[in-house]
This record gives sequence, structure tokens and C-alpha cells, in this order.
Amino acid sequence: MTDRNQSVADTFPKLLRERVRTGGDRPAMREKRYGIWQTWTWKDYEGVIRRFAHGLSDLGFKRGDKLTIIGDNRPRLYAAMASAQCLGGIPVPAYQDSVAGEIQYLVEHSEAHFIVAEDQEQVDKALEIREQCPFVQAIIYDNPRGLRDYDPELVLSFEALEERGRQLAERDPGFLDQAIDEGSGADTAVILYTSGTTGTPKGVVLSHENLLVTSRNAAEFDRITPDTNSLAYLPMAWVGDNIFSFSEAFVAGFCVNCPESGATVMQDMREIGPDFYFGPPRIFENLLTMVMIRMEDAGWIKRKLFHYFMGVARRAGGRILDHQSVSLWDRLLYGVGELLIFGPLKNTLGMSRIRVAYTAGEAIGPELFDFYRSLGINLKQLYGQTEAAVFVTMQLDGEVRSETVGTAFTDVELKIAENSEVLYRSPGVFQEYYKNPEATAETKTPDGWVKTGDAGYVDEEGHLRIIDRAKDVGKMNDGSMFAPKYIENKLKFYQYIKEAVTFGDQKDYASAFINIDLDAVSNWAERNNITYGGYQEIASHDKVRGLIEDCIAKVNEDLAADSHLRSSQIQRFIILHKELDADDGELTRTRKVRRRIIAEKYGTLIDALYSDQQHVEVESQVTFEDGSTGSLHADLKIYDLPGLKPMHESLAAAS
Repeated sequence: MTDRNQSVADTFPKLLRERVRTGGDRPAMREKRYGIWQTWTWKDYEGVIRRFAHGLSDLGFKRGDKLTIIGDNRPRLYAAMASAQCLGGIPVPAYQDSVAGEIQYLVEHSEAHFIVAEDQEQVDKALEIREQCPFVQAIIYDNPRGLRDYDPELVLSFEALEERGRQLAERDPGFLDQAIDEGSGADTAVILYTSGTTGTPKGVVLSHENLLVTSRNAAEFDRITPDTNSLAYLPMAWVGDNIFSFSEAFVAGFCVNCPESGATVMQDMREIGPDFYFGPPRIFENLLTMVMIRMEDAGWIKRKLFHYFMGVARRAGGRILDHQSVSLWDRLLYGVGELLIFGPLKNTLGMSRIRVAYTAGEAIGPELFDFYRSLGINLKQLYGQTEAAVFVTMQLDGEVRSETVGTAFTDVELKIAENSEVLYRSPGVFQEYYKNPEATAETKTPDGWVKTGDAGYVDEEGHLRIIDRAKDVGKMNDGSMFAPKYIENKLKFYQYIKEAVTFGDQKDYASAFINIDLDAVSNWAERNNITYGGYQEIASHDKVRGLIEDCIAKVNEDLAADSHLRSSQIQRFIILHKELDADDGELTRTRKVRRRIIAEKYGTLIDALYSDQQHVEVESQVTFEDGSTGSLHADLKIYDLPGLKPMHESLAAAS
């Protein structure tokens, strides 16, 4: 695309016309339905978008209106986003696993009069909130299964709206192009709601210019071309998916593949073989857990080979990937490992063709990061925010380090405040928090600098290192630093730990809540002939305590070698009786810990960790899959780490 065309195509609908003009027959979207991959070219994609946009207009959708979108990654849902933009409207995607109350807040706050829902489950949520949101004029669905008898005046099929669109286009063929031409880069392209770790989610307003400039810079940075292949599997409400599955695809003209379902992502990924991949650390953690479970089930010869060649990989794989010097012997061993272990493993993970992979959203444990790079997967970290249209820092090839998140991205200015908070300014900086000028003023300075809320520093080579959330970094009673997220990420590297919450700020010692990974622990229990009736029973098993103790002891070894965090070794822990859950308010929809809510909800457990108690009773409110609630009672054991004398005992002895 020429510079002139780039300046003219300052909105996504205008850019779509360029995509069709320059490569209309190239694949734009693929979707796997009923086991078969269906392909849309850019010309097909534009046709659906234009028909749906005409249909929305026929329903009464006009410039400035909001369109809520709820569902998994589907071509029609992405098309609906672009259709709203064609009319000067604003898509507002919601997390597909949101409960009705969360959908209600988003619809009410954004004043969305129209909803696009993937299937019956999402339509039912929209209907459930209709009484509280009577301004909703229409609910449009993609998948018709189970929706035959719903009110056709309110609940319409995607096909029905397309047909209305065809008729309007015939009556007024120039209408849509005129609406597209009226748009400008300064117009709002999308409102993305934050995960709400500290309270009510905020609506981040991003313009077409915010998204297009940063996407063009990112495509150039990573040499993204029309031949790039990616998999869209992350929530559409997350800024990462909006950039990588929508914005960059429009900018570079590559094909986005939508899996058949969440359960088939791994199989679909193997079939597609993407060369560009993005995932938060929890995805990479889950994949590693799956690998380790399979290896435990393998024969002893295969296990021996795996562990031997992984030792070779840890020693040489990362250096080979970075084109550094490696002995001939290690290169030969690594080649054998690639043939026997690494190649088949990457194929199983669907990563055989990965040219570049990114992780962001949370800090990733160095052990986890090094594992993938040792296999030859070019996994890199970026640091970003919704408020930045993702990109703040990126890692260059050859300058990839597990402890840093790279250098300032193209056109990004970076600085560190006196209190160690990271600030940035860039073309991607959001316009405002929707209907929240106070929060906007707290986060964004008049001259465009954004306060990230993260504490960090830039090293002598210009690489940014994030320590923790600025508000979460504390001090223990001996004056040493306590960085909970750093410790939690080290714990979650181990396959038997799914989630961890650590405590230590203004305390004499560090302690932790642990959620076991049920898949990994169940596999271990089966191999050891241990029977159990459910999560609560296996979590309280004495032998599971040993598994978790071993993991924590290894983390403590690492912490003991760190002069800044030596005092943060975990001395006491509780294995929780239930999984921390977004439906219970304990995690965000992107699985970030809501520390304040956990501190309030489990205050008695925290107090018990800093007492001489060896067990504590707890009554928890839980939300079931159907939205109903109940209570769960448990008598939890409190465990002390062998070899680490709990501080309360030390204090008692001293007195």
C-alpha cells in the first residue's frame, strides 16, 4: 500500500475497500464448522460486512450508536464490528463467559441499543437483562440452534438482517459508501472494557487512528505480510484479540482462522499451523502442564529421552535461537533432540511453523519462558495495555530476555516517575475512559502521558523491567521488598499449581493460598491409585500436600538466592477448597487476581496464616454454571514448610 493510500484509508471501512481492491481474492477469514474449514476471501468478507451494515441501518442503527457483541471468535461477529464502524457506530465487545449482570453493566454503561450474540446461550443473557435495559431494540444471533421459537420482532437471525440489508442496498446503492466516506481517523473505533481488577470496569475509548497507526508499526516491526496465518481464539473483548485478529489483519491483509470451539483449539491449531501466535502466560502454562502430564503417562524410555534432551535444550536451545556460539557437540545433540523430541512436541502443540510468538498481559515465569525458547519457538514478551492499543515495549530478535519486556516500541516515549511508576506516550494512547472524566484525569496527563500503575525501571541497555503492580509492591516488617505477583508467577510455573495468591506486605513472613491444577493432580492421583470424589477431597489429601510443598520449596530456593526477595520465602500455605473463579468475583475475566476482594472474602484464612492455628474453617459463597448460588463449607489445614521455622514460633521462642 502506498503512503497516499495509507493516509486516505484512515478508518477500517476505508481500509477494507483497499484490501478488496488490492487483494480481494485472497483469504481473509476461515472458520471450522462441522469439521470442515470454510474460507471467506476479502471480497466475501466485504460483502457480508456491507449487507449487515445496511441491515443495521434498516433497524435504525445510526452514527454514534453502540453495538454490543457477545460470543466466541466467529467471522460474522468480526464482520458485525466492521459493519458498525461503516455506519460511524461503535462496537463494544463483551467477554463471552460474562454472567448476565456483567453484560447488563456493559450494555447500560455504553448505552448499546443493539446486541449481536453468537448463540442461544448469549441470546438468553441478553433477554435476561432486557427488563433492566428496555432501550435494547434488537438482538441478532449467528448460530440458530434452539432459537426457532423466540420473538422474531426482537430476536433476529444474521441471515434475516442480511436480507434486509440487500433490500436497502437496492433502494439506496450509494448510502453506505457515503457513510464510510464521512468517517475519519479521529472517530471512535471501539470501546473495550478493562477487566476491573480494582473495581468497576472502565470503557477504554480507542480511535481508528490509535489502532491503525500502532497496527501498521507492529506489522512492520514483525514483518507481517498477507501470507501470515494466525489463530483467533482469545476473547474478542480483549485488546490483544482486537489488535491481532482484527486491526493487524486489516492492515496487513492476512488470514485469520476461527476454531470450531474452545475444546478443539489445539487440534485446529495443528491443522492450520499458524506462523504468528499470541497468548497470555496462562495459555503457555496450560500447554506445558498438558505436556508434563503426557510425559508422566509415557513409558520410562520416552521419559528418560525427554528429560535428557530437555537438558540439552535448556543448555543450547535458546543460544541457537539467538544465533549465539554453541559447541559442535551440543549442536549435534540438539539436532538429534529436534528429530526425536522437540519436533514432535512442537507439532503436538501446533507450533511447528511459528515464526514469532508473543506473550503479555501478566508477567511470565522465566522457567516457563525459557522452556519454549529452548524448543526453538521464538517466544517473546511485549508490555502493553488496553490504554496503549497494546504496544508499549517489544523485544527485538536477538535481544530476548526472560526478566525484561523489551525496549520502547516504535513511536513510544517511555519514562519512569520518581515513585518507580512506568509512564508512556504514543500514537496509540486512548482518548478517554467512557463517561468517566475523573478516571481519565487520574490516568492520562494533559500532555498525553499515561500512568500505567506498574512499578519498574529501565536498565542500562534500555530494556524495561517490570517489578509488579505499583500498588501491590509492599514491604515486609524487616524492610525488605515484597512483590506478590513475581512470587505467584514462579509458583504457577509448576504443573500442579494453577493459581496462587501470596501475602507478606507489613508481615513478618510470606504465606500463600494455593489452587491445585485439577487436571495435573487428577492424572497424578490416577497413576498412584488414589481415589477421590471431587476437587475439595483431592485438594485436602495429605499426599497432595507433599506435591505442593515440593513446588514451594523449589521456589523458596530461588528466592533465597535473591538478595532483594530473600525474606519472601513462603513459610505457611493453605490449599484452597475451591478454585478461584471469575464468576465469584475472585478473578477478572482475564484471570487476574482481585486482591482486595480475596482479602475481604478470605480474611479469616489470612489471619489464620499469621497465627499459631493449624486448621481453619471457612464458608464460601459459590456461583454455579447455571448462575445459581450456593455455599461451600470446609475445614482447611494450614501447612508449615519443612526447614523453615514459622515466624510466630520464632517470636514465641524469643519471648
